[in-house]
Amino acid sequence: MNSNPHIAIAGATGAVGQEFLRVLHQRNFPMGKLKLLASARSAGKPVEFNGTTYRVEQLTEDSFKDVDLALFSLDSSISKTFAPIAAGAGALVVDNSSAFRQTKDIPLVVPEVNPEAVQGLAIGQGGIVANPNCSTIIMLVPVTPLHRAAGVRRIVVSTYQAASGAGAKAMAELEQQTREVLDDKPPTCNVFAQQYAFNLFSHDSDIGPDGYNTEEVKMVRETHKIWDDTAVRITATCIRVPVMRAHAESINLEFDQPLNRHQAEEILRDAPGVCIVNDWQNNRFPTPLDATGKDDVLVGRIRDDASQASGNGTRPKNGGGGIDLFVCGDQLRKGAALNAVQIAELLL
Repeated sequence: MNSNPHIAIAGATGAVGQEFLRVLHQRNFPMGKLKLLASARSAGKPVEFNGTTYRVEQLTEDSFKDVDLALFSLDSSISKTFAPIAAGAGALVVDNSSAFRQTKDIPLVVPEVNPEAVQGLAIGQGGIVANPNCSTIIMLVPVTPLHRAAGVRRIVVSTYQAASGAGAKAMAELEQQTREVLDDKPPTCNVFAQQYAFNLFSHDSDIGPDGYNTEEVKMVRETHKIWDDTAVRITATCIRVPVMRAHAESINLEFDQPLNRHQAEEILRDAPGVCIVNDWQNNRFPTPLDATGKDDVLVGRIRDDASQASGNGTRPKNGGGGIDLFVCGDQLRKGAALNAVQIAELLL
């Protein structure tokens, strides 16, 4: 590998692609040449980065001949085509789509959780690493330290997902709809099939025969793979809410070993990638606005699950009781671009 690897960003004009550039700059990631790639319709578009104007190039099979590290933010169908080509040309690909997350020999990585999964890989020597789903990342950063301490046996999670999860067009449509509704005009519904502004609805991914949508299934399967543990029982409900950026999640955990809220908060205060916002006195807890632009996942509402205790407040004999959490994380940063860059940093 070059001491300053040559980097390509595939999907450079999208919301995550633009966040890649911000994260690389803010973390002073070493780089040699930079190549910005996108579809034919974006080719030639100027993009400013670190005082230099780059021209977006069309993504082709020949785009990766001189690339050491490729950061992908593309539709999964396009990633399936181009990620193997990039890896074959010698680039280490960190792919943000769902294309390779369940592929057996491709690691699915959250650096705070399973950094050992990238052992044996190197920038400039080819290979693919999958970036998990944003909701999975935001959940596992705070939940994993508790799992290590007391053994999570069951997770019940409800997500409240921002427009950023559906990309720049969804963010623009939410803004447009908000203006239209306030002006008593019919809302424009191009990205979503129903009004998003001042509304919320079940996540818009496909629903399977068991009634779970794709987003919910991802959280289950990806957690099992990242933890290398399929015994943990997980159920998820994923909801779109009219927030511009940063996802929120309500998480209920059931443990094998005793763990109370005071112990949980102490563990989380020392956990990498976590920031505690748990001010009971002033009723101040994580919000998407507070999480926007932040690297850390904000964690609060840390409390004992009353349903897991008997009438006198003791823990049940057959387990360690439970904890409730409320978390918020920036979907474009830790849920996407930052996590991918942190994966690359593991390999520097």
